[in-house]
Amino acid sequence: MTGTRDTPVQAAGCVLWRRSPGGGGLEICLVHRPKYDDWSHPKGKLKRDEDPLAGALREVGEETGYTATPGAELPTLHYLANGRPKQVRYWAAEATSGGFTPSTEVDRILWLPPTAARLRLTQPRDRELVDELLATMRHA
Repeated sequence: MTGTRDTPVQAAGCVLWRRSPGGGGLEICLVHRPKYDDWSHPKGKLKRDEDPLAGALREVGEETGYTATPGAELPTLHYLANGRPKQVRYWAAEATSGGFTPSTEVDRILWLPPTAARLRLTQPRDRELVDELLATMRHA
């Protein structure tokens, strides 16, 4: 399948969370990408014929060094990236093990409480995913 300028770029990611090691409060993982100098949720383009959830978990591993247990699917985001439509499917995912190693793609991660994570995220559309994560956890 060859993409055209009108075919959306397919990507997937996770709103990665954990219980704070200190007090049990919720923390959300944000990644810093030096290429864009932005803070976002771990995500990336899907490989050809890759299952979106598998791709989301692969990207979490590649960008954060953590393995994760997926939870509820969150809203799909649609936006333009470099003039081309992009579709990113997201899942809530609990970090289970691992550790971060800086790379050229992601040089820093932060574990922040939800309010601080919302403020740190560069794109307003990513903030809505924090709200959606909290809503799914309240109804679980």
